[in-house]
Amino acid sequence: MCGICGFISKRNISLEQLKQMNDTMYHRGPDDAGEEIYPMKNDYSIGLAQRRLSILDLSPMGHQPMHSADKRISVVYNGEIYNFGEIKKELAGSYPFVSSCDTEVIIAAYLKWGIDCVNRFNGMFAICLYDRETDDVYLVRDRIGKKPLYYEIDGENLVFASELKPLMVREGFQKKIRTEVLSRYLFQQYINAPDSVFENVYKLEPGSILSFRYGEIKIWKYWDIKTVYHQMRENPVTDYEQAKTELKTLLNKAVASRMISDVPLGAFLSGGYDSSLMTDMAQANSREPVKTFSIGFHEKRYNEALYAKEVAKYLGTNHTELYIDEKEMFELVESIPLYYDEPFADSSQIPSMLVAKLAREDVTVVLSGDGGDEFFCGYNIYENVWQAQKLDFLGGLTYGVCNLPGLKQLGLQKKLPFRVQVIAGNRNKETKTQFGASSYIEYANCMVPGEGISCHYPIESTYRVDSWQIRRMLLDMDTYLPGDILCKVDRASMKYSLEARCPILDKDVMEYSFRLDHRIKYDKGIKKRILKDIAYDYIPKELLDRPKVGFGVPLDKWLRGPLKEQLQDMCNREYLAKQGIFDADFVANMVEAYLEKGDGGPATGANYSKLVWSLFAFQKWHCQYCK
Repeated sequence: MCGICGFISKRNISLEQLKQMNDTMYHRGPDDAGEEIYPMKNDYSIGLAQRRLSILDLSPMGHQPMHSADKRISVVYNGEIYNFGEIKKELAGSYPFVSSCDTEVIIAAYLKWGIDCVNRFNGMFAICLYDRETDDVYLVRDRIGKKPLYYEIDGENLVFASELKPLMVREGFQKKIRTEVLSRYLFQQYINAPDSVFENVYKLEPGSILSFRYGEIKIWKYWDIKTVYHQMRENPVTDYEQAKTELKTLLNKAVASRMISDVPLGAFLSGGYDSSLMTDMAQANSREPVKTFSIGFHEKRYNEALYAKEVAKYLGTNHTELYIDEKEMFELVESIPLYYDEPFADSSQIPSMLVAKLAREDVTVVLSGDGGDEFFCGYNIYENVWQAQKLDFLGGLTYGVCNLPGLKQLGLQKKLPFRVQVIAGNRNKETKTQFGASSYIEYANCMVPGEGISCHYPIESTYRVDSWQIRRMLLDMDTYLPGDILCKVDRASMKYSLEARCPILDKDVMEYSFRLDHRIKYDKGIKKRILKDIAYDYIPKELLDRPKVGFGVPLDKWLRGPLKEQLQDMCNREYLAKQGIFDADFVANMVEAYLEKGDGGPATGANYSKLVWSLFAFQKWHCQYCK
């Protein structure tokens, strides 16, 4: 686990500058660092750098950049290949291994199978591999996007890094804001791959490979949600007991492989189904009580620590909990731009950082339950989408009546209850599962002048699935999961040099989930049906069966209270006009109206605190990096 950066360039980039780029990611890897530059053909040179958080093979043999025995291959790499031991056995006798780390297995696998070796890797990774024999350079990102990887195209040159900071400190970097992505960011609260906030800078999409050779770039997918989903559906599992037995085996294997570590390991425990199940399986694979960590809130409606404590007691873990208040969360606001170095506004990043800080006091690796909601139908939106599809015909009739000649001008649709408005207005066939946000999208589009990227993701038809519920799950796997959830956890954990591992996002678990008949995941209103049933085999139902809470941050209270002055300073007409990014009049008026009237609350169409928080987070980021 670490951070990587480097370049392939005709420009003269010094070793000192490469080291400066690398050191911006000290928090990702405080244990070791390596920077090297090598000449290439056609006047190119390549620089590779890595900051190391030692997890496997703590000896100097794990140092990067790492080279093959014949010096043909050089690699820098961030992540873990969980099945590296199996691959190493397969390669025994064909490569002279000298270390016990997975990086060397990447090199040996490439020499045996070429870049197609990535199809054999089960893990989370961002890799840069240089082949001196062909002068090919490859960037590779794991299937679901656990590990980040940015790249900048500058003419015939390429620069890459785990975060934006190394790119920004490079001499000559142009901080030109890509304004067309901002309306979607303001609405979604993150910037989805392949886009980034800067012009000419991109995120390598999950499951992708980029090759670079003398200025020529090719990008292709080696693992794609929509393709793999339909491949797996060719061999469906319809028997519930078979599904339960096989999924339990796969999850146990995924947990066991993620417990291989040469440093202390623990688990995040919220007391919910996913984290509790992962913790129980970890406990079964451990010779001693697993260390578990929970954050508690003094406000009862947000507090899951009581449940986590009961689960921990039942499982017999070595449990640590920390109760936090608003002050402790609030103190982290200023550090958000430093560690989330691209605009990011999912406010649960704040308690996520606090639980990561708590865990890092005792362990270097933690297990988490991320991915359970997206792959096994756990979010409330999936229930809403299911109901919306059943009501779509009536919604179409309502829309048609309200827009009849002679009636449209009466504005009948806007006089209907908000939930009815949502169903009636959901007429775009390409975005059927992304409803209920028209007022926010209208505001987001008005905040940024010019033609922006659609706030919705207009790709639903590409999934070729009739069920809105399944379609929305696949869309979230492609966008929300890597762009928001995994980004949040990566930055929050890496802030404290902590590695987070997600067994549910194991390749075999993800692919098996696609084979399951959908009723196995969702049946008669029961979300995550099979995961819940597996969890009940280990943990009493009464300890788990309760509504999902999640991390809560009082955005409206903060923005209209202690952050009000900062918000006003960064959103007055003069400041906005000088900044030249937003529509100064519209944004200033919007913020003034929000501060006066406050938040309408969920399911009202007037829950504007999230939109204002997105704006606030962007302005804080801009002050940090672009002034």
